[in-house]
Amino acid sequence: MSNWLEHTVQVEVDAPIETVWSLWSDLSQMPRWMAMIQSVEVRPDKPELSRWTLSTRGLTFHWQARLVKSIPHQLIQWESVTGLPNRGAIRFYDRGAAGSVVKLSLGYDVPKILGQLVEGFVGPHVEATLQADLERFREYIHSNRQHPLPS
Repeated sequence: MSNWLEHTVQVEVDAPIETVWSLWSDLSQMPRWMAMIQSVEVRPDKPELSRWTLSTRGLTFHWQARLVKSIPHQLIQWESVTGLPNRGAIRFYDRGAAGSVVKLSLGYDVPKILGQLVEGFVGPHVEATLQADLERFREYIHSNRQHPLPS
C-alpha cells in the first residue's frame, strides 16, 4: 500500500508568458533554479521522455518521466515511468502587462506506513523548497533580462 502526497505552490513573475513558457518547457534548464534537481536529460530519440536526478541531504534519486500533456503557454504535465514515483503539473497564467503566474503541483508516492511521518516532517520542507525554487525562477528571469546569460 502507498500514499500519494501532494504540494502546490505558485509565484507571480514580472515577465511575459512567452518568456516564462520558454524557460520551463526547456526541461534541461530546471537545475538552474530548482535546488534539489541535479540534472534533467531529455531523450533526443523520444523527446516526451526525460531522465531526472534529484540530490538532497546525501541521498540521490533517479527517475524517468513521461510528458503527459503540453499546451503551449498553459500547461506541462508529467508522470514518472521508472524510479522515484511522482507526477505533477506546471500551469501558466498570462496576466498581460502584469506578467505571469506559475503554479507548480507535485505529487509523490511514499509507503503508507511512512505517509504520516513524511507528510508531517518532510512535507513542509518539500513545500518550502518548491516555493523557494519558484522564487529562484522569478529571480533567474529578472537577472537574465538585465544580463542575458549564454546558452
